[in-house]
Amino acid sequence: MGNNREDIINFVRELKIKFIRLQFSDVLGISKNVAIPVQQLEKALDGELMFDGSAIEGFVRIEESDMYLRPDPNTFAVFPWNSMEGATARLICDIYNPDGSPFGGCPRYALRRAIADAASMGYEMNAGPEAEFFLFLKDENGVATTDTHDQGSYFDLMPVDMGENARRDMVLTLQEMGFEVEASHHEVAPGQHEIAFKYADALTTADNIATFKLVVRTVAMQHNLHATFMPKPIFGIAGSGMHTHQSLFKDGKNAFYDPQNPTGVSNVARHYIAGLIEHVKGFTAVTNPLVNSYKRLVPGYEAPVYIAWSERNRSPLIRIPARRGVGTRIELRSPDPSCNPYLALAVTLACGLDGIRRKLDPPAPVNPNIYDMTEAERLAHGIDTLPLTLGDAIKEMINDDVVRRALGEHIFDRFLAAKRIEWSRYRTQVHKWELDQYLTVF
Repeated sequence: MGNNREDIINFVRELKIKFIRLQFSDVLGISKNVAIPVQQLEKALDGELMFDGSAIEGFVRIEESDMYLRPDPNTFAVFPWNSMEGATARLICDIYNPDGSPFGGCPRYALRRAIADAASMGYEMNAGPEAEFFLFLKDENGVATTDTHDQGSYFDLMPVDMGENARRDMVLTLQEMGFEVEASHHEVAPGQHEIAFKYADALTTADNIATFKLVVRTVAMQHNLHATFMPKPIFGIAGSGMHTHQSLFKDGKNAFYDPQNPTGVSNVARHYIAGLIEHVKGFTAVTNPLVNSYKRLVPGYEAPVYIAWSERNRSPLIRIPARRGVGTRIELRSPDPSCNPYLALAVTLACGLDGIRRKLDPPAPVNPNIYDMTEAERLAHGIDTLPLTLGDAIKEMINDDVVRRALGEHIFDRFLAAKRIEWSRYRTQVHKWELDQYLTVF
């Protein structure tokens, strides 16, 4: 957007903004905010507003609690929904220490470091997400259920797709906030939807994903629905993914495109793919961070559980869409929308760059449909699988130095601690399935 301090002040005055929400992300990707009256805006823009970092997941201990919010002027946007308190705008912030240094636990800073690393090699990353979500009914007390209000499937329309009105309002709201929405449609499962918006540079894309989630959930509430980005809310139907398209540009040209190659795919792209494949087990805990994420990553629901790549079909972990030229890109299909977008883009970019630095070669592409292969056929092709549980993913993450460096020691340690607690709680609890299966039998 290219805003500066004076632009923001003028926008706020012209639009009669009353409140500003200073938005940031915790280590787990949950959006937080501090609301200030407009009279405090100039102080905020000067980076003088403090908050208690000890109250935020994965930030600091109570004796280190003072943190500063520094708004990014390029993230200024007005929330288009009406509010009794007056018009409200938001600014996404970076977190800084009291001494003026960037805070190592800020997810946005982790992505900035990865972007700077790419820039040192002459590259700029573009990314485009496809975040899926479910719309569920609420009960008489306003509590979310897992009952859907439609029986639609892929690309269905009303009256089968009863979520079309809510999805339309989501698109209109996103457009009012400056998004270029490319498509929206019903997904495979009943109650499941997707809204795709245009790719952008990595930092803008991560900001957009955070904003997208907020808009979808807010508009769903206006329709008395509950929107969830939980990867697998219902057994027996498809889960929600966030396929992420990625490309690198160098000197204004797509570095993944090579017109001299019969496939149109450059060696840079191949090295990048090889880096992702080498490190995918190590970054899966970041791109698929919940116990529930691994209920989606199972065979039978078109989920990308197999570590392979293809220039043709959608069954492997990575595919190369057909478009060439400026639109040449890879599609990483494993991430789900519960991930922290800043950390997910940071680790995948770092791992791709590692493949370029080391000039890694990927395995041969697998063009047959992997879903139709037997286990013996997959083994013959050398096709491995992603971690099967969050516990397995944690073990892989611990051993991946590239992922550790991409996150930084602070985030790596806090993220790992939080995930270990989550896995331990899940592993030691007794679940309804166990009671149904065993209580009266043994």
